[in-house]
Amino acid sequence: MTISIAGDVVRAPDGQGESPPPGRGRRRRRPDLRRWISPLALVVLWQVVSATGLLPPDKLSSPWTVLQAGVDTARTGELGDAFAVSVGRVGIGFVLGASVALVLGVVAGLSRWGNYLIDPPVQMLRTLPFLGLIPLFILWFGIGEQPKVMLVALGVAFPLYLNIHSGIRNVDDQLIEATTALGYTRWERLVHVVLPAAVPQTLVGLRQSLGIAWLALIVGETVNADAGLGYLINNAREFLRTDVIVVGLVVYAVLGLATDAVVRLIERRALRWRGN
Repeated sequence: MTISIAGDVVRAPDGQGESPPPGRGRRRRRPDLRRWISPLALVVLWQVVSATGLLPPDKLSSPWTVLQAGVDTARTGELGDAFAVSVGRVGIGFVLGASVALVLGVVAGLSRWGNYLIDPPVQMLRTLPFLGLIPLFILWFGIGEQPKVMLVALGVAFPLYLNIHSGIRNVDDQLIEATTALGYTRWERLVHVVLPAAVPQTLVGLRQSLGIAWLALIVGETVNADAGLGYLINNAREFLRTDVIVVGLVVYAVLGLATDAVVRLIERRALRWRGN
């Protein structure tokens, strides 16, 4: 490759200054297997103390027993039915809570009067322990599906609203000034600057709200439930089946990790412009 500097021609070393061939610029990141060392060590330790009798099965079953219980409940269809019911409750509750959070967050973030009228009551309600509202929800909605779904929706709404509101209100003032200098209309400023700038904060709120959704579901399904993973756990508790209890908890954890992984995938795709 030749480079002209002040009329002189300089030849660069071979390969320098040239763009890498397609497909060789970036290497695909491989998962760091070292992160699995401590979890696997804990499972092995759990199995050892269970096998030696230091951990009695009526307190906590061994990993092998838990695995067998998971296979058995899956074969009978009990685990699949409970899984479908719980996922349906979270899905409906998340749609309701996210819709309310999106509308309130956008209105409070974009409008000064919206911020004055919406944000104070939301902040007051946010400080209430929403899990303590279960008795009130039962009085309002009965003991069916509605209190469980509403509990999930309430748990989703607050963290998502806070992040949407914060993301919109904290848009860089220099960006707004630049759009004014470029002659953007209010709508163009909203679509091309304000909303895209609020996406990173919104995705953080989405991850938080999904985690709280599963927490709210766990509590909701332990109250007068006749189906779902919470019912499976409560039923196993009556018969001292700690293996089935752990199976239900593991499924809850896997569902939480799976939904978080989906949001992180969306985050990587939506925020590719950041270059990380």
